[in-house]
Amino acid sequence: MRISTITLYRYDIPLKAPIRISLGTIEHARNLLVQIKTSEGLTGWGEGSPFWMIVGETQESGLAAAQDMARLLLHQDPLDIEGCMNTLTRYLPGHPTTRSAFDMALYDVAAKAAGMPLYQFLGGSKRPLVTDETIYINTPERMVDDALRIQANGAEAIKVKLGTNRHDDIRRIEAIRNAIGDAIPIRTDANQGWDVITAQAVLRAIGDWNVQYCEQPILRHDIRGLRHIRQASPVPIMADESLFGAADAIRLIREEAVDYFNIKLSKSGGIFEALKINAIAEAAGVPCMIGCMSESRLALTANAHFAAARENVCFCDLDGCFEHASDPVEGGITYQGYQIELPDAPGIGAAVDPHFLDGCPHTEIR
Repeated sequence: MRISTITLYRYDIPLKAPIRISLGTIEHARNLLVQIKTSEGLTGWGEGSPFWMIVGETQESGLAAAQDMARLLLHQDPLDIEGCMNTLTRYLPGHPTTRSAFDMALYDVAAKAAGMPLYQFLGGSKRPLVTDETIYINTPERMVDDALRIQANGAEAIKVKLGTNRHDDIRRIEAIRNAIGDAIPIRTDANQGWDVITAQAVLRAIGDWNVQYCEQPILRHDIRGLRHIRQASPVPIMADESLFGAADAIRLIREEAVDYFNIKLSKSGGIFEALKINAIAEAAGVPCMIGCMSESRLALTANAHFAAARENVCFCDLDGCFEHASDPVEGGITYQGYQIELPDAPGIGAAVDPHFLDGCPHTEIR
């Protein structure tokens, strides 16, 4: 079996409203799609969601790089995932989000060729998965309204974006906790927005308010600072932007800098690298979360398969599509409240509506 055609799509999905994190404001999900067709008639789908402020890619740069990547993979064996991904990484070491879309499409093809749903192909089984829902930076009053809505919908955990300043961020968590009571855990994410002193002050202030963890309190490169925060914090610390690949995982563990890892396929370069990250974490006793950018249910389904297949993935943050104004995906995961149900079809079990694709600019490489 050989790769015969690769089609690259500009995959724009409107948001219900702009969303704000400490790194900036996102107004559209400007994603990219990779469709791989094989000589045996199998088709694989992959999606990347390039958050430029995190991964250093845009949709435009990703699509440009994807043309070269596609030409490298033409006529190659799609079942040789390691060989294909090593080829892409050697050629262009950056662009993890773009590589993740090719990686996802290759795993889709391979699992279809094996006649297995992806979670089974990865060596796992279907197990219960529950996502949280994210509240983005706003006034305390607006964030309280969101928290009450999420609580009323039956959430088991609420994620809250922070990273502005000490006073306002403490006030946000205090207001939310006063409104929803003590039972539901709050998960915080500063997206590198604090310095060490601010992070320590905020985490001490909110430490008794059932805060499950804090993601990436300070700049990604400051591993020593992360270690200092972790040593003093009553709230466990999770690496996000500090963790792209397996080498980062080793350094974070060696430095004893964090309690948890946040693995995102669009950030790590895809499933192939994510499996390495999780194996390192599991060996070191570091539980993981599967996270997301602003993917549609296509990539979210692949993320959920990964989570189901690896028991060391203890948390799920797979709510990216909740902010989308439309859903162009056929099949894929479904949500019963915040419970995630995986499909049992071979491969990822999701594809994009052909009518939606008709409106997506595309380039075919053959």
